[in-house]
Amino acid sequence: MAKDYSNWDESNVRVRANKKGSRPRTKDRPAHDDAVIGRIVTVDRGRYTAIVDEDLPTERILVAARARELRRNPVVAGDFVALVGDVSGKPDTLARLVRVQDRRTLLRRSADDTDPVERVVVANAEQLVIVVAAANPEPRTGFIDRALVAAYDAGIAPLLLITKTDIKDPAELLANYEHLDMTVIISRTATDGASGIDARSDDGDSALLAGGAVEQLHGHLDGKVSVMVGHSGVGKSTMVNALTGSRRATGGVNAVTGRGRHTSSSALALQLKNGLPGSWIIDTPGIRSFGLAHVNADRILQAFPDLQPGTDGCERGCKHDSVAVNCGLDPYVEQGNAGDAGPARLASLRRLLGTSDRTEGRAEAKELGTID
Repeated sequence: MAKDYSNWDESNVRVRANKKGSRPRTKDRPAHDDAVIGRIVTVDRGRYTAIVDEDLPTERILVAARARELRRNPVVAGDFVALVGDVSGKPDTLARLVRVQDRRTLLRRSADDTDPVERVVVANAEQLVIVVAAANPEPRTGFIDRALVAAYDAGIAPLLLITKTDIKDPAELLANYEHLDMTVIISRTATDGASGIDARSDDGDSALLAGGAVEQLHGHLDGKVSVMVGHSGVGKSTMVNALTGSRRATGGVNAVTGRGRHTSSSALALQLKNGLPGSWIIDTPGIRSFGLAHVNADRILQAFPDLQPGTDGCERGCKHDSVAVNCGLDPYVEQGNAGDAGPARLASLRRLLGTSDRTEGRAEAKELGTID
């Protein structure tokens, strides 16, 4: 017998649920006015550890997951973020990260000079501490110059820390940077029973650093957010332990390759021991590549203030590279205006500039030992 549909209306129609789930009908998102602001201290496998209510009695650490709409946005140590959900910081709770606050500075790098993909290292740092060893592993001016370019490009003040100076005199290395207005701190390991600052790590290694350098560096870091970068094995984590009282793993140098062993797997922000509020050190994993694909030639030149005056004698459109004709940098350096290190500095600048399209960047990076 046929059914009578004459009295049916839309209320009698059953709609099947969408198998893909319901979707929002608007692109508008909640403002999250009730969100709390926290500082990201580390990132680990999709979980973001943040500190909220910093320097207040309610200061606490919580773990958050990133909201779906932020999945394409990098969130790194040093970022200030808005957090909602369970922000109590109690064990086994998970907040939701819904917004990244405006960044004051952003330190970036690429895998090499031809890689178009930028890798964000840290956010909101005020100071970049470039850590190299006087020996074991041998220092590379190419790495220092690249780090300086990245610092100037990001608007971050650079500081050079030379470790293991009890093994080798760093005078030859320092000669390359005597014309730069840059703070340099010399560190050595305490020897012959001399007193020093304990820099032990959880892996059982122990080290005593001479107190003078630690105290001097502490004074420059106090009240600032600083990021430390350097190759593995240069003593970066040892210095971080001395400055923060933490127990970051420390590693030695491979006797065959002369390179350090990686001991840090992710960037970690740590509070400076006995420091002013807002004093943070961001320890980064050992960096073997510091590509500058995101930095144009003019900004690279800004990282060589000892050579910049020489460009006044250049013809219009001069690229200052090795094939440039009548480049003002050549007579400027030949006349000794950039000091004894002028020729080496000019060679370093031209290696970084490369050709106009900088397609030789990867080969140059390998030559400098900044990539494997």
